[in-house]
Amino acid sequence: MQRGFFGQIVNGIWKENPTFVLVVGLCPTLACTTTLQNGVGMALAASFVLIFSNLLISLLRKATPSEVRMPIFIAVIATFTTVIDNFLAGYFRELHSALSIFIPLIVVNCIIMARAEMFASKNPPLASVADGIGIGLGFLLALTIISSIREVTGACKLWNLQLFNLKANEHIFKPILFMSLPPGAFLLIALLLGVFQWGRIRKAKKKTLCLACEKTAFVQALFEEKMANAKEKRAKETAGEEGE
Repeated sequence: MQRGFFGQIVNGIWKENPTFVLVVGLCPTLACTTTLQNGVGMALAASFVLIFSNLLISLLRKATPSEVRMPIFIAVIATFTTVIDNFLAGYFRELHSALSIFIPLIVVNCIIMARAEMFASKNPPLASVADGIGIGLGFLLALTIISSIREVTGACKLWNLQLFNLKANEHIFKPILFMSLPPGAFLLIALLLGVFQWGRIRKAKKKTLCLACEKTAFVQALFEEKMANAKEKRAKETAGEEGE
């Protein structure tokens, strides 16, 4: 199905959200969402690599032999991963230190490899860029939601800012250490997956119901039209018989 530029972006955010629909790239989702800063940083870094890798792979798609396409994809992705790794190391050292090994591991991120193989290698550059932007925004949305909930519940902070005095409000709320650990991330992702899928199913049911109502209304209108035509025909026949 062909989509426009903005349609492809919306598709990546909602219909093919990498975390809540495709359920890929969960390693950085679990490891880098203890704070909102880390989650947003990881999502933006991966999005940069995804967008420019999609663009270059799409430009090279006709010149890339199918037998060696995967090594070429990895070389392209590794190039942009090195760029963002050096950029973060030079300008955002604290974030680079927090994300540590997960920046180089963008090279083998399932999201980027999958979009290169399934989309960028088969579509023109503009559509591939739109796909990269959409999937990147979808990944950013997912990591923002997960990291915000984990940071607030696990440390009573947001963007490394203390939300309230823990000692003064100890009787109201205590940080839940479990949410800062990998098991808490697993549980939270499972709950969000359930909510996301529930929303999609509910929307699909409403759409199906609307289509059913439209079909029923169409059949009813057709039936009424046929009945009206039959009555009109019968009236003409009766008038003809009376004239005779």
